[in-house]
Amino acid sequence: MRRLARATGLLAIAWLAVVACPASAQTVVADDPLVASGDYLAKAGDCAACHTVPGGPAFAGGLAIQSPVGTIYASNITPSKTAGIGRYTRDQFAAALRQGIRPDGSNLYPAMPYTAYALFSDQDIDALYAYFLKDVRPVDVAPPTTRLPFPMNIRLAMAAWNLVFFRHQRFEPAPAQSPAWNRGRYLVEGAAHCSTCHTPRGFLMQERTDLAFAGGQVGAWYAPNITSDATNGIGSWSKPVLIGYLRDGVAPGRARAAGTMAEAVEHSFQYLTDGDLDAIATYIATVPPAGAKAASDRFVKGEAGSKLVSMRGLASAATDEATRGAVLFQGNCASCHGVRGQGGKDGYFPGLFHNSTTGAVNSNLVATILNGVDRTTAKGQAFMPGFGGRPTDSNQLSDHDIALIATYVRAEYGASGAAVTDQDVATVRQGGPSSPLVLIARLGLALGAAGALILIFVLLAWRRRLKSRVR
Repeated sequence: MRRLARATGLLAIAWLAVVACPASAQTVVADDPLVASGDYLAKAGDCAACHTVPGGPAFAGGLAIQSPVGTIYASNITPSKTAGIGRYTRDQFAAALRQGIRPDGSNLYPAMPYTAYALFSDQDIDALYAYFLKDVRPVDVAPPTTRLPFPMNIRLAMAAWNLVFFRHQRFEPAPAQSPAWNRGRYLVEGAAHCSTCHTPRGFLMQERTDLAFAGGQVGAWYAPNITSDATNGIGSWSKPVLIGYLRDGVAPGRARAAGTMAEAVEHSFQYLTDGDLDAIATYIATVPPAGAKAASDRFVKGEAGSKLVSMRGLASAATDEATRGAVLFQGNCASCHGVRGQGGKDGYFPGLFHNSTTGAVNSNLVATILNGVDRTTAKGQAFMPGFGGRPTDSNQLSDHDIALIATYVRAEYGASGAAVTDQDVATVRQGGPSSPLVLIARLGLALGAAGALILIFVLLAWRRRLKSRVR
């Protein structure tokens, strides 16, 4: 149950999603194999990333998720009978998880990735139900109510979206494939719901199945192409490298997990068994290449270097826009990442070349500078402070300053020539690009209402004319 998860009337509805699940008392888990299985599945589903506010009670909801059509608040999924799911029957729980339907019959937004959880087996539904109802501590506090702008607040419209885009299907193993491949597909397309983030969205926010796993925007972050394409995707990664990345968030000389992927590593993947991680890697290696073709591999771009030496003695260096980025980099980034972008000797601070964040043209470089990195695994905490805090914060930088730093870093260490604008930074700072669906939906409803009024006027005029002829 991951964010991703990172949104017109009866035709246009669907927005990016949310769901989650952390730790709980271990007494029941230790005594009940069904509950223990549910605990594991909840971790595989990354429930903790969305249904728990950092530092708050497990599964109590309330996390604000910035979607393209407004803020969605994660629900309370503790067994509370007043604020959570404590009154859900097993079948109601299954309907919410696999069909997106609440006990009152209303539709959930696909902030809850029920389109992926539809693959869950009955046995796994039983295990999850047992875990949440028996082993999670109830929290009798209702989270804020999601109030999307009109007409996105009309949940009934989701029924139309589901009719068009939702495939109700259970997982069916492919007889020609190995057990590991089938297990990997079950996890990737079901519990881990990787396509929720890594598949681009269509105009109505539906997953583009023709571009499965080709990369998609998730709020401020971009979930990259993870198909088997050696240049555009991760086809050049060996199985051990991918498994290590899922477990620790580090692919040496290639990538470091941040944002929503860091959450997936911290709350989900690091807890999976070696067999399940191997199964995921087995399946991912067979995902067909998709998406636009890149000119070169994003993992090998750039080299060590610095423009600071060439700027010495130049009076214009302090004011020239072309060189201010280097000055800002030196003052804010070089102490950790090195003057030449080489990173720390022990590898804790990554190098900025041969790094997917600087080698690709998407929002991740700006999102990293703004929001920082905070990822904790069994190997310890990976931390970088964000520079996009409140104006009163000592390390807060303006949109323009961050644009200059990002432009310098890209040119010096990665995707050369891809300048970052102030507006690019502002968009990431507000949580990612917004969707025009709200405006279009309102316009459509207004035009529909106007058309209905005109039709009524014409019918009334026609009726009066008929009456006048009868007289």
